[in-house]
Amino acid sequence: MNVATTIPLPAPLGLLAELTHRCPLACPYCSNPLALEGRDSELSAAEWARVFREAAGLGVLQLHLSGGEPGARRDLTEITHAAHEAGLYTNLITSAIGFTRDRLAELRAAGLDHVQISIQDTEPAASDRIAGYDGAHARKLAIARTVAELGLALTINVVLHRANIARLRDLVGLAAALGAGRVELAHAQYYGWALRNRAALMPTRAQVEAATADLAAMRARYAGTLAIDAVVPDYYARRPKPCMGGWGRRSLNVTPSGRVLPCHAAETIPGLRFWSVRDRNLAEIWTRSPAFQAFRGTDWMRAPCRSCERREIDFGGCRCQAMLIAGDAAEADPACALSPLHGRMLAMAEEAAGTDDVYVYRAPAPRAPARALDGATAGEPPPP
Repeated sequence: MNVATTIPLPAPLGLLAELTHRCPLACPYCSNPLALEGRDSELSAAEWARVFREAAGLGVLQLHLSGGEPGARRDLTEITHAAHEAGLYTNLITSAIGFTRDRLAELRAAGLDHVQISIQDTEPAASDRIAGYDGAHARKLAIARTVAELGLALTINVVLHRANIARLRDLVGLAAALGAGRVELAHAQYYGWALRNRAALMPTRAQVEAATADLAAMRARYAGTLAIDAVVPDYYARRPKPCMGGWGRRSLNVTPSGRVLPCHAAETIPGLRFWSVRDRNLAEIWTRSPAFQAFRGTDWMRAPCRSCERREIDFGGCRCQAMLIAGDAAEADPACALSPLHGRMLAMAEEAAGTDDVYVYRAPAPRAPARALDGATAGEPPPP
C-alpha cells in the first residue's frame, strides 16, 4: 500500500480518549466495536496522564473523555485532573447515567471544562426504549440542568435515525431549554453494532429531506444563541464527507487498552496495524504508525478520486464505508456520486428504510434503573 502523501502533516487538534467500553445503556446505534475491550485491559490513570502530556506536546488542544460511559471509571476525577494539568481543554462525553451534582462539582474542581450529554429523543418512553434503559431520559434531563447550573459548558448530542428524526425541531428546542450552548445532530453511522441495526435505524429519503428543511429553520431561529452542528446521512448523500477531517490529519482515537486509531471505526478495516501507547510515544505513532500512513494524504487514491478536484477537500471520504460496501478500503467512498457503487448504496438505504423497527440490543432491554456508578440510584434526579 502506498503510504506517501502530497499533503504536509499537520499537528492533531483533538484526542478522543476511550476510557472504558463499559456502559449502562444498550443503544442500538452504538458506535463501539462488536468485540468490546474488557475492564482488565484498560489503561491506568497514570498511563492516561502520560498520554495526555504526550498529546499536549504533539499539539493537541482538545481532549474528549469518552467510552462507553467514562463515569464507570472511579478514577475519573484523577484522570480529569491529569488532563487539566497537561493544559488540555477537557470535554466529558457521557450518557449522564451514574452522575450526581457532587460528582460533577468534583470534576469541575479537577479542571473539567465541558460536558456533552447524549439525548435519544424528546419523548421519555421513546427515549428510554432507544437507550434500552428505563428512566434514562429523566436522569439525563436532570443532569443536563445540573451541568448548566454548575457553570460548565453544555452540548447536547443526538444520534438521528428513523425513530426520532421527525422531532428534530423539538430536539433542538430541548437543547436550548436545557441551557446548552451547542447541539450536535449526527445521523447514525453504520459500523459495528449500528450496522447490525441498520434496517431498524435507516430513515426514509422523505424523512431526511424534511429534516434538512427543519435544520435550516432551526439554524435561523437560534442564530447567535445556540450553535447547531449536523452530520447528514451518507447513504442519501451525493458528496462524501472529509471523514475526521481527512485520515490521520486532525485527530487520534485511543482505545481503552491503548491502541491508537485514525478514526473510531478503523478496526473494521482488515490488515491495518495499530500501535499502542503502551509500546510507543504518541508522537511516534502519529507520524510513523502504518495505520495512520495507510490513507493519509492523496497518493493512495485510485480513480475516480485520484483526478477529482475535491480530493484535497474530502480526502476520498470514509475508508471504513468503502471497505464495508466496496470490499476494499482504497476504493471510492460509495457516498460519492462518482463511485460506481453509489446506486447500490442508495438502494441499500431505501431497502433498509422499509423494514420494521426491531432493535438488537447489546444487553436485555429495557432495563430497570440500576445503582449509579458512584453509589447513588441512577434513576433518581440529583439533589438540589
